[in-house]
Amino acid sequence: MCERKEPLESAVQFINMYFQGCDAALLAGSTVRGDATVTSDLDIVIFDRSVPSSYRESFLLLGWPIEVFVHNLSSYKHFFKSDYERARPSMQRMIFEGIILKGKEIIDPIKKEAKGMLEEGPEEWSSETIRLKRYFITDTLDDFIGSSNRSEQIFIANTLSEMVSEFVLRTNRKWIGSSKWIVRALNQYDLTFTAQFIEAFDSFYKHDDKKMVIKLVDEVLQPFGGKLFDGFSMGKRRND
Repeated sequence: MCERKEPLESAVQFINMYFQGCDAALLAGSTVRGDATVTSDLDIVIFDRSVPSSYRESFLLLGWPIEVFVHNLSSYKHFFKSDYERARPSMQRMIFEGIILKGKEIIDPIKKEAKGMLEEGPEEWSSETIRLKRYFITDTLDDFIGSSNRSEQIFIANTLSEMVSEFVLRTNRKWIGSSKWIVRALNQYDLTFTAQFIEAFDSFYKHDDKKMVIKLVDEVLQPFGGKLFDGFSMGKRRND
């Protein structure tokens, strides 16, 4: 692998090599946010009106792993819609945070569109969705409490942490995430709660102590009626 240049310089060089005829381009991701690690790649978004449909491609060039997300001037809207519906605005963040490398007049309106969606937040959960989530969190918590198998407990705790983080964020109309973005999304919501959340699960993983996790889940569910089991039904039809 050749000597690695600065992200911006490498991104411009890459575009000139492989996407010189594109209408617009921007550099996004961790190198733009300032939280890059030694394994971070360059995330580059390309807009090219001649491309029939969007695609993604990976390269090892210029000393960098490079991820390219290629769109025509309308295909990105499908990803905006999909990301909005799943409450994980990956494409919106890339566009909004990205540094424009080419085609400012094309990207500026798309940036404005992304900014509006990010500020609006995801769709509000219905009372029925909240009820359904309460039931499944309760069921998973009971599995966690009742399990005496350490191996199983670890994976139940993993599932529970994802379910609880989603519940907290979505009931507050905040975007969710996966993997490292779970913690980032929680931090954007409430730093104090995030510290409590991490401490609770860390206590279990390090010391096999379930008490803080159980207390945390109870506190999260309490404003919405607490744990739910008795009387819950799904898909039941009434006889006329």
